[in-house]
This record gives sequence, structure tokens and C-alpha cells, in this order.
Amino acid sequence: MSSTLNHAQLIANSQSNNESSPTQVVINTRPVERAAALTDHLQAAGLTMVEIPMLTLQSRPTTEQDMTLMRHWLAGDYKALVIVSPTAAASGLAVWQALEDERQAQNHDNDNDNNNERKDIAINALQAPSYLIAVGEATASVLNNAKIEASNYQVLQPHIANNEGMLAMPEIEHLQAGDKLLVWRGLGGRRLLVDTLLARGVHIDSIAWYERIMPVDAMAQYEQWLQGFVARNDMQDTSASQPKPIVVVSSGTAFEHWESIVRAVAEKALKQETARETPAILPYKLSDFSYVVLGERLANMVAEQQLSYWRVEDLAPETILAAIHAKAC
Repeated sequence: MSSTLNHAQLIANSQSNNESSPTQVVINTRPVERAAALTDHLQAAGLTMVEIPMLTLQSRPTTEQDMTLMRHWLAGDYKALVIVSPTAAASGLAVWQALEDERQAQNHDNDNDNNNERKDIAINALQAPSYLIAVGEATASVLNNAKIEASNYQVLQPHIANNEGMLAMPEIEHLQAGDKLLVWRGLGGRRLLVDTLLARGVHIDSIAWYERIMPVDAMAQYEQWLQGFVARNDMQDTSASQPKPIVVVSSGTAFEHWESIVRAVAEKALKQETARETPAILPYKLSDFSYVVLGERLANMVAEQQLSYWRVEDLAPETILAAIHAKAC
């Protein structure tokens, strides 16, 4: 079961159904660094929030190949640079500044200049050699708040932070065979634009500044929450009226981690039952939850397993809250 509404429809449904919505548990699986805004917003709306991150962000060593791509970009070899996350923006910006600092140092023979003065010069001198396209407001903010003179470049954003929104931008739409595009991203993240632009003959290079791994305590956090959730339902005898917990998932990797944990904990409970032990946790299945998921690719992954879900096109807390209320009606 699935539905997709545009942002305006979701907000309207949220406003009309907010007071009548039943008590709802929402599990936020976003990385710790990106979870707070959503958790705070949904808590303020009266929802019971549980943070069980399915991803943690880990920096990757910058390779010589990464530096080569950066130097080619600075030399003007690419028509545009697409930046897909705040972490990618911060990591790429740091290397960009370092390369500009290096260039400034080579151009100044005065050994009395201290490092801080040279760094200030470098930051103020940064000029983008191509269009800068940030996927999302948080990503754009990293670049816009970096103490760089606004006249040096403009950060562009799609109206909707997904594949369709990106392809509708003139800076992307006008790319043709032989043009080159650079992407700053995380390893294994969404491959925005790739299939469409490759089919058009556009050459795409990418730099993965970080990777996303499963937190070491993710399974323990899930088990602890589930045990408490089931115990509270038993004590209150509300199982008939308690809505399914809703899981907010923003990437395919996060869903894969969630799936593996839910299955592993369920198998553990079933083994305890087979051994005629009293299981500590009931064998909850993926279908015992509903899902709010980002974008078409993730929606397809969830749909393949015939799970109940609601697809959103951006991760704004207001959009996710509206989707939850729309799903509850």
C-alpha cells in the first residue's frame, strides 16, 4: 500500500488531521548528525519519537585520484558540480580551501605571511569554476555559511531535491554529449542523475568523501526499544488500537540495515520459542511497521516486500509530519 502527495497536499492534510490523529510511535533512523531537527519537530507535534540510527557517517581518506579530480574541476574541466549532502559539502569545501591555500602560498614569496593570513586570503579568493548545485537546503547552507564572499559564486538548488527536480534545472537539462559533471557524495549514496545523463553521453565523475556504515549498537538499541514497546502494550492492553510504529527511512542502505536487524531479532525470538524458552521479545516482522520513505528507488525497495509505506520527495520535517498525519487518516 502506497501513496504520494505533493508538499502542499501533505501540509493541508496535516493541518486538518493533526488533532484527530491517534497516539503514534515514530522511529527516526537518520544518522545522529541529521536526526535532531526531525525528532524535535515531530515531538513538538505530539508524536512519540524513538531514535535508532541505521547509519553512521565515517570519513574516507582523500586519495590522489580525488585530488586529481578536484584539480581538474578547479581548472574548469566540468560544467557543473553537484553536492548531495551537508557532509559532502563540508568535506569537499575543506579540500577546495586547502588547494586554494596551496595555490596562494605558491604565489606569495613573502615568508613573513603566517598561515592564518594565507588561509583568510584563500577563503576570500575562492571562486567556483562551474555551476554549484546543492541537493537540499542543509547542503546549500554549508556552502553559503562558509565565510566566502557571495559575489564569488552562487549556490543553486532544484525546486524539489530529487532526480526529477535536478533534471529540470537548466544547468543540468542543457548538458550534452561530451560535457562533464562532478559529484560530491558519500560512498553508496543516491546516484542522482547518473542513468539519464550517461544515456545522453555526459561524462560523470564522483568523489566519495565519506561512507555510511551500520552503527555498532543499532541492533541492541532496536532490541531494547522493542522489548519496552511490547511490554507497555501488554500492560496497557492497547494492542488493538495501537497503530503500527512508523519508520522514517531516507536511503536504501538504511533500509537494508533496518531489514537485517528486524529479521535477526525476529529469528532470535523464534529460536528461543523453538527451544521452549520464553522469548524476551516477540518476533516482530518488517510488516509490523509502516514506513515513510524518500524517493522512487527506496519506495520500490519497500514495495517489493509488500510493506505499507508513504513516499515523500524531500526530508523537510514538515513534509514528513504531514505524510504521517495523511497516512493516519
